[in-house]
Amino acid sequence: MTQTPAPAGHTGHPKRWSILGVLVVSLLVVVLDNTILNVAMKTIADPVHGLGATQSQLEWAINSYTLVFAGLLFTFGIIGDRIGRKKMLLTGLVLFGIASLASAYAQDPGQLIAARALMGLGGAAIMPATLSIISNVFDPKERPKAIGIWAGAVGLAVAIGPVLGGLLLENFWWGSVFLINVPIIAIGLVAVFSLVPESRDPAPGKIDFVGVLLSIVGLGLFVYGIITGGESGDWSHPEVWGTIALGALVLAAFVYYESRIDHPALDVRLFRDPRFAAAVSAVGLVFFAAMGVMFFGAFYLQMVRGFSPIETGLLFLPFAAAQLIFAPRSAGLVRKYGAKAVCATGMFLVTFVLGAFMFVGESTPVWVLLALWFIQGAGMANVIPPTTEAVMASLPREKAGVGSAVNNTIRQVGGALGVAVLGSVLSQVYRSEMDSHLATFPVPAAVKEQASESIAATYSVATELGQAGHALIAPANSSFVEAMNWTAAGSALVALLGALAVLRWLPGRRPAAVPEAKSEPSKTAQPELADVG
Repeated sequence: MTQTPAPAGHTGHPKRWSILGVLVVSLLVVVLDNTILNVAMKTIADPVHGLGATQSQLEWAINSYTLVFAGLLFTFGIIGDRIGRKKMLLTGLVLFGIASLASAYAQDPGQLIAARALMGLGGAAIMPATLSIISNVFDPKERPKAIGIWAGAVGLAVAIGPVLGGLLLENFWWGSVFLINVPIIAIGLVAVFSLVPESRDPAPGKIDFVGVLLSIVGLGLFVYGIITGGESGDWSHPEVWGTIALGALVLAAFVYYESRIDHPALDVRLFRDPRFAAAVSAVGLVFFAAMGVMFFGAFYLQMVRGFSPIETGLLFLPFAAAQLIFAPRSAGLVRKYGAKAVCATGMFLVTFVLGAFMFVGESTPVWVLLALWFIQGAGMANVIPPTTEAVMASLPREKAGVGSAVNNTIRQVGGALGVAVLGSVLSQVYRSEMDSHLATFPVPAAVKEQASESIAATYSVATELGQAGHALIAPANSSFVEAMNWTAAGSALVALLGALAVLRWLPGRRPAAVPEAKSEPSKTAQPELADVG
């Protein structure tokens, strides 16, 4: 990256732009891995060419990463401030590299889920460290530009991830989508060690170990119950409702505990301000809705429509392109029209698209799908900047970093719950539809049970049955589309609730003055956390 001469009186590091390039690569590998995974799910579900993962196991492969990432994101930022941000970044990269190797050579879905959880640990160490280092090496005058470039890496990863994943899957085995991380990380480690200076916070915040443990256990139990219920179809089983109830109780204890300590992992007291609560809730709800659609979209394209992995990656490009086009312009729209108008428009666009997916069928023209994903990308690009603006408007300046960390954590949790809840709806409806088709099909009961688990399982059974199994393909496709339509309806409802919350509580134009501090500056404040997919 070209070095820019420092202006007079500049306090930034002389190699700051080279350092930024290293940090962008570090972030890129984290985001890239998650976008690649979207097109790899069908292959991982294949018992011959993949691991034979069930739909619930695929949901856990996504959520094991997300829950660990969300639970430790804020805490790892504080640990980095204490032990050194360079050390934390190097540690995160090493963990992410090891987890990538473990994921690539996983022998069963359980090993993949565990490796993905370790990957979440590495990602949680990498992301806040990169932002803290940017704040340390750049002069305040150049810092907004540097963070803008950093955030642009997210859009780049969203754009190239599915296409790269498709290329890898068509030329190599499924593990290549994880193995691609290793050489990039190796180069990143050398560059970080050579270029990035060490830095620490002279007064780091306290670490809330109890809160972190409660949040991960509570969310893990809650999500486990939801995914198990969707997979089994029996919500009355104690394993289902019991774990959901226990998870809810642990989360309630987490909220209670966090509201009473002075160094919370998640500052729930910020939600007392309705403007802040509306902004963060909008982010959580829109990602709840969108992640469910992305989950079933990959299966719809590759199984029902028969597109290859690379074709699937290309079909997702309009979503990424819209984000790249509209996200940089959203801040200007917020200044002109206010956060409420821009965010509500974005939320209603997402609601419209999710509602439209209720009517997508087995032969819907491809151009319609491309248009819908472009509109969805444009809508989501106009949600994050307005909600960030609302956070800034509702908090004192010294608490803005804390608020944005909460914002990012809720986004991750919303996405995880979206995959779990909407994935369970998909499983429930698909099982119900297939059971009626399989009632008179001349195969053993155990085979019928396996065939109704998911569309990938049905296709696997059809392959095993040979010529006789061909009769299962058409019912599987129609059942999946029916399940997808119902899931889209649930997604649209959630997005609509978010839009209504925005209209009711989000502020319009940002006030001229930010509220004055009512307490001592927070020692746990972190730099602004941009949207990471």
